[in-house]
Amino acid sequence: MQADFVQALRDLGREKDIPLNVLSEIIEAALVSAYKKHFGAASEIHVDIDWNSGAATVFIRKRVVEHVENPHAEMSVADARRLDPTVEEGESLDIEVSPAEFGRIAAQTAKQVVAQRIREAEREIIYEEFSNRDGDVVTGVVQRREGRTVLVDLGKVEAVLPASEQSHLDSYRFGERLKVYILEVKRTTKTPRVLVSRSHPGLLRRLFDLEVPEVHDGVVEMKAQAREAGARSKIAVHSRQENVDPVGACVGHRGSRVQAVVDELRGEKVDIVRWSDDPARYVASALSPAKVSKVVIDEKTRSATVIAPDNQLSLAIGREGQNVRLAARLTGWRIDIRSEAQAAEQVAAEQAAAAAALAREQGEVEPAPAEEDAVPSPREPEGEAAIVGEREAVEPAPTEEDAVPSPCEPEGEAAIVGEREAVEPAPAEEGAVPSPREPEGEAAIVGEREAVEPAPAEEDAVPSPREPEGEAANAGDASLSASES
Repeated sequence: MQADFVQALRDLGREKDIPLNVLSEIIEAALVSAYKKHFGAASEIHVDIDWNSGAATVFIRKRVVEHVENPHAEMSVADARRLDPTVEEGESLDIEVSPAEFGRIAAQTAKQVVAQRIREAEREIIYEEFSNRDGDVVTGVVQRREGRTVLVDLGKVEAVLPASEQSHLDSYRFGERLKVYILEVKRTTKTPRVLVSRSHPGLLRRLFDLEVPEVHDGVVEMKAQAREAGARSKIAVHSRQENVDPVGACVGHRGSRVQAVVDELRGEKVDIVRWSDDPARYVASALSPAKVSKVVIDEKTRSATVIAPDNQLSLAIGREGQNVRLAARLTGWRIDIRSEAQAAEQVAAEQAAAAAALAREQGEVEPAPAEEDAVPSPREPEGEAAIVGEREAVEPAPTEEDAVPSPCEPEGEAAIVGEREAVEPAPAEEGAVPSPREPEGEAAIVGEREAVEPAPAEEDAVPSPREPEGEAANAGDASLSASES
């Protein structure tokens, strides 16, 4: 080989990052293919290249046997000992068959083999480089867009940024430089396919690793992170040295460190909270910037009930529940937030229920019967029965022996007429059968007035509407005379 060809191969190796030994194997394979193409040999051929002088030697390897069956791969012992007297039967012998020159077809074959093998070596090197960088952050340049997919140039390869891994705060203008998170590297028949992300939570962790030396050195540890790309993120940090403030180290002087991360994320808000092994303190810190009053932890259900002041309730929940949702992801606890007023009402209701249950157990409280099952007490009559009952209670009936005529009771003819009316009562309205003890209408009103106002004396007596007049009176007189006779 000529010296300029060897130098060109060296330059190509430096440009493509291909080691010299790989290039040597490529050239050897190309020369073997050219030799077989030119001479049509089916034997085992290999090439030795001296990179200092540029000389290439082609050898054909044959096996030494007693009886030759395949002349392309075997040779007799006599022929082998002419070339090397020390050779024995069963050994292999390399015979130099370097041609003075190759033909045009052989040279074209060698060129194609060199180009193909160099591409394969380049793809393998790229794959090995990026396959070991899963979860790393690299800087790329926006190359072009294909639909909603963005192609980012990483130097040796074009990475694919799918729409599902994009942040709505990014504009992805042509030529824009941005940091991306390597998700996956896939081997393909062509260039390896590299998937990158701008919305993965690991991007936030790696950015703080780049911006904060304490995080890179391991003095400050990021325990957890939660992110909603393009809106808000939370990270929990812990210091392994007592004299180092983890939150202050991540914030930096006048917020310079965290501001660099926010700028890279195009203005996404980042909350830095202090991690704690006490779940109550950790949950309270995760809800920042809101201030909470109390946190009640339930280890069995792995849930936390948070009591917040009334003026901090909306801030603790966040817009559309974003703050409490990120806090739940960050801590791994189910969080239920209530205001102080709601908590006080719940406590009062629980105390009242507990007191009622205790009273029922002790028999101090007897449940009242339902309305439909209630039976009215005989002491509490209602309606007309109540009026009659009151009158009977005020005026008890006298016995027959000691009975004293009431001044209200009629005498003589009026008594006889009254007895006849009592025996033969006047028919009432249609369908109504009045009880003799329960007067209705005007009779009930008259009965009440007679019960309250005593009957006047005989001198001032006014004829009662019940006293018969006219023919009825004459009939009464006639009956009275007949009784006297």
